[in-house]
Amino acid sequence: MAASDTETAAEEYDGGEVASTSDGASGEGPADDRDARGVYAISVAAELVGTGQQNIRQYERKGLLTPERTDGGTRRYSESDLATLRRIGVLLDEGLNLAGVKLVLELEAENRGLTEDNRGLADDNRDLRADNRGLRKDLKRARGRGD
Repeated sequence: MAASDTETAAEEYDGGEVASTSDGASGEGPADDRDARGVYAISVAAELVGTGQQNIRQYERKGLLTPERTDGGTRRYSESDLATLRRIGVLLDEGLNLAGVKLVLELEAENRGLTEDNRGLADDNRDLRADNRGLRKDLKRARGRGD
């Protein structure tokens, strides 16, 4: 990747791909389904991200990404895969080796999961606080009636 490509990819990178469900869909809507669906052949994916097909095959062998496969075994890359490939390029340009890239991608994915968990817990906490306020009001009223 050229320096300007690296800067553009770094600016466009938003922390990674959306966490997906077991069927590969993110569960967030039709646009996300399109992002997760493998539509690009390896030659197109390589051209779109500015790397070689052999590099992409090596990234797959190293476990950095797993594209969909057609019934005949042909790799098909999604928009999410392209984002991952761009992120790999940025990390390589920053001097990481493939083992380091794999660790960064894994940590970023774990961080996204923890962030989602944290959001859910914050929502639950908000709900519990509202319930608690309601219960306190009910208790206050009940005590007021009993006195």
